[in-house]
Amino acid sequence: MVSTINASTAGSGGIITSGDSSGVMALQVAGNTALTVNADKSIAFSAGGVTKNIQETATISATAATGTVDVDILTSVVWYYTSNAAGNWTFNFRGNSGTTLDSVMSTGQSLTVAFLVQLGSTGYYASAITIDGVANTPVWQGGLAPSSGSPSNLDAYVYTIIKTSSATFKVLAQRISYS
Repeated sequence: MVSTINASTAGSGGIITSGDSSGVMALQVAGNTALTVNADKSIAFSAGGVTKNIQETATISATAATGTVDVDILTSVVWYYTSNAAGNWTFNFRGNSGTTLDSVMSTGQSLTVAFLVQLGSTGYYASAITIDGVANTPVWQGGLAPSSGSPSNLDAYVYTIIKTSSATFKVLAQRISYS
């Protein structure tokens, strides 16, 4: 069942809702679908589109990076740990504690995650990554994975995760140091 609301003339435009449990909503202009909002909150433009002033929620936590750091992308893709790292750590990218990243992403989709971590006098660093608990070897900008962090600085790790097939990901990585 399809429902149309706010259409001035049949077929000329309005907000189209699926009318079922799929949760799909579309904006129709002059009979053509211009924008679709899906139940998973993804947005599709029918003929390209321009977006302005997109804001992303950042998770800011007075936590020290150490051990395994679970990065829940359903919570945020920008993370900032404000306490000095207490040891090297492993990032585990996942949807959240009950959802795999594999189930959140479709093949051919990508997402970019930024993780900022404060460092004290010891140059701790992200020594490995996993996705849904499975080891993944990222491709590092410049060709070499970091072997230390930048003492007394703020290090930013940026990962672009591309799902290439079921439970298979290509990860592009970089570390940037801010003093």
